[in-house]
Amino acid sequence: MRSYNSPDTAVKYLQPEQPVILYRPHALKRATEFFMSRFRGKILYAVKTNPDEHVLRDLYAAGVRYFDVASLHEVGLVHGLFPEAELYFMHPVKSRNAIREAYFTYGVRHFSLDSHDELEKIVAETKQPDGRNADDLALHVRLAIPNTYAELALTEKFGIALEQAPALLKAVRAAAAHAGVCFHVGSQCMHPDAYKLAIKLAKQVIKQAAVKIDSFDVGGGFPSIYPGMTPPAMGDFFRAIHDATRDLVKQHRCELLCEPGRALVAESGAVVVRVEARKGNHLYINDGTYGSLFDAGTPRFLFPCRLVSRKESSDELAGFSFFGPTCDSLDTMKGPFFLPADIKEGDYIEVGQLGAYGRTMATRFNGFSLASRVVAVKDEPLMSLYSPQPALAEPLEIAYQATA
Repeated sequence: MRSYNSPDTAVKYLQPEQPVILYRPHALKRATEFFMSRFRGKILYAVKTNPDEHVLRDLYAAGVRYFDVASLHEVGLVHGLFPEAELYFMHPVKSRNAIREAYFTYGVRHFSLDSHDELEKIVAETKQPDGRNADDLALHVRLAIPNTYAELALTEKFGIALEQAPALLKAVRAAAAHAGVCFHVGSQCMHPDAYKLAIKLAKQVIKQAAVKIDSFDVGGGFPSIYPGMTPPAMGDFFRAIHDATRDLVKQHRCELLCEPGRALVAESGAVVVRVEARKGNHLYINDGTYGSLFDAGTPRFLFPCRLVSRKESSDELAGFSFFGPTCDSLDTMKGPFFLPADIKEGDYIEVGQLGAYGRTMATRFNGFSLASRVVAVKDEPLMSLYSPQPALAEPLEIAYQATA
């Protein structure tokens, strides 16, 4: 992987025709070390957020040894890279083949579930050759928790209703060597109180079930920072979780788990796009909602933007909307994205905070190429929860090799 000290230098050297992914390994390392040094439990990286190999290798190098995988493909990917890593298959609904392959081929023992039917599937597909039930299963009951403070709610799709959960937890305790509870407060959670509420409700389920648990998983939802979305300090989320679980962990002597994704990788990724045309305050760019910018379209996230590789530009900023390269009218990102008022065709723009769900969501619709070229840059991300204001970098080209 080639690396430059700044996006400006990368564009100067490459003059790219296609979008280019920017990777900031120092930003990923900084966020990971923040979690590793402050969260009092196991950190399971949510692979779906960004499964790029260089990202996974750098997370592993920073100390991550547990991975939240949501498909058999992700199971195989992570196991192939890190055979000693512990995999948690935390998708609550899995095919029978996926359960069987994960257990027997890849050694997965941790599975989440949110129904008695899923419990039956897991028990049936992990039976031993002599017909005995597996005696080493670790099963995590996924609860449906209100997603009041989240930008993207997840409750309607997964999770057992709280009034039905005690019976399922009892059944899991009887079937599994390791019984746990998990939930998800929703993606891009904007307030620590969401975890306090979820933990309170989960405690009630555990009390009603009257069983001992071995793990308590507060899930994902840990936020990043975007224009118009500045969450409280990450330490506030940790304090809320630690305070709310202290008595539970002590009583059950259980492990505390979390599943961060966005908060670890968002700042480490960005994309450089080129303006192909301007019509008033509409910019036609060579990436869009069918590429790296899905979240700018349907959920309408605002991303930080910066004009790159032009020495002089207007000090006046204007709000722009983006149109992607496809012929589909859904390929629209309303913004506003603030850029110099004199931006024009041929200019390059860095769109930040795309280390989470950037290339993961990309397609080849209309035959447009994915942003496949990745370069590392040494400057600071456009926005950060973990670092001071970005500093200007010298235009010096360097070499970077993703940590093996």
